[in-house]
Amino acid sequence: MTSNRITIFDTTLRDGEQSPGMSMTREEKLLVAEVLDGMGIDVIEAGFAMASDGDFDAVKAIAEMAQNAVICSLARAKEADIRRAAEALKNAKRPRIHTFMSTSEIHLTHQFKISQDDALVVIKNAVTLARSFTGDVEWSAMDATRTELGYLTRAVEVAIAAGATTINLPDTVGYGTPETIGNMFAHVMAHAKNADKAVFSFHGQNDLGLATANSLAAVQAGARQIECTINGIGERAGNTSLEEVVMALKVRRDVFGLECGVKTEHLMRASRLVTQVTGQSVQVNKAIVGANAFAHESGIHQDGMLKNRDTYEIMTPESVGVTKTNLVMGKHSGRAAFKDKLIELGIRVGENQLEDAFVRFKTLADKKKEIFDEDILALLDTDAADERYVFATLNIECGTDGPQMARLGMMIDGHLRTAKKEGNGPVDAMFKCIKSMALDANEAELKLYQVHAITGGTDAQAEVTVRLEREGKLVTGHGADVYTLVASSKAYFSALNKLERLTSRIHLTDTDETKPVAKTPAKKAKVAG
Repeated sequence: MTSNRITIFDTTLRDGEQSPGMSMTREEKLLVAEVLDGMGIDVIEAGFAMASDGDFDAVKAIAEMAQNAVICSLARAKEADIRRAAEALKNAKRPRIHTFMSTSEIHLTHQFKISQDDALVVIKNAVTLARSFTGDVEWSAMDATRTELGYLTRAVEVAIAAGATTINLPDTVGYGTPETIGNMFAHVMAHAKNADKAVFSFHGQNDLGLATANSLAAVQAGARQIECTINGIGERAGNTSLEEVVMALKVRRDVFGLECGVKTEHLMRASRLVTQVTGQSVQVNKAIVGANAFAHESGIHQDGMLKNRDTYEIMTPESVGVTKTNLVMGKHSGRAAFKDKLIELGIRVGENQLEDAFVRFKTLADKKKEIFDEDILALLDTDAADERYVFATLNIECGTDGPQMARLGMMIDGHLRTAKKEGNGPVDAMFKCIKSMALDANEAELKLYQVHAITGGTDAQAEVTVRLEREGKLVTGHGADVYTLVASSKAYFSALNKLERLTSRIHLTDTDETKPVAKTPAKKAKVAG
């Protein structure tokens, strides 16, 4: 089945989440799914319903929320998996079950320990069962690129005959090259009986750095669905980058002559959201969404850009949702300029939110010479209103001689708490302070602590990511400040608040000093040493 439109199948919430350390909560998955649904993604693979109760709940919630996209759940070629996927998708407007079976000899011999003929029976039964629940069934030939073409063709025929409407030929281990991927699709689509009754799809892994190139080769050979992830996240070296494929189709329409329904101006927003919930930063030179994607430093390039932007830009920043820092923001900027900057960044807030954000902006501007777009976005992501744990004050004593000491003040449910602790460094001392006052922190295991500068320069704001795990639940918190240690404490509090919302429990200790006060915004940090 061919057309001039490419279906974009997003698997950020399934394969993307399989990357180590990328686990998302139900709430985080819903946030991402809502953005994907709104930006024109055709198919959202919401998860693997059989994997856990949490994954089942996430798939179910996304299926009920989505207004536009087809919602898909992965299922092994097992009856229990398929029935579980069907149950999770029963309230979806447009449900799809995605089942799979390996076809390569190495997988059948060593992993499944069955013959090729037995595998064909498994494929038939799985697709038939899935089709009994929905008319939209996708079947994947796992490790297709290492499968003998004759047998791959037979397997595809069986899947189509059983009712599969989409056939995925994935490069499961990132083994393929553009030439071999193109040849695979050309052969199967030409020789498989009733190939015209199904949409052919490609899922590329990036083990050799060829995922995007391979995806485009599949498109040129007749594939009309591409499976990809935001920022290219995924198992091992990742998946095909959604933003790269979408923009390649758009910018090189002269080559491909194909359309897709993705609203490209939302790409940067989606990228930033996925970065936020996973804690995985995008490399600065990443195509389309990297910090340097539209940066020009070379004098020759700058000269060309000043004369005509088309000399060195093949796409506009605006086309992917990127805005330039045309208006220099600093301590002399007023509310009007700040509001205009928010509008330029695509952010609309109420008057109360504007006032609060502006106060925090002026506080930051007193510490930094120049405020960049990234700084403002970080500011707006640090609203502590109505949170159980809120940063108040911090004093640090550290150096090569003597103990590393932290004195931390924090708000816990309207009470100001303070603690002073020693540690193996200022961060350790600070985290010990938190644990002495919030029992939630003691119950949670620190899985990730990551620091990076939001902007360049010695006065750069630091953004810290903290990931905590408790009772099998993973949450990611973020904090930003010109003081790295303040950002670290804010990130820890952010994660604790997410855990608190998951369980709705309050833990207070009877140690240190307690001062009842009204709920007010966090006090300005005091950092010594």
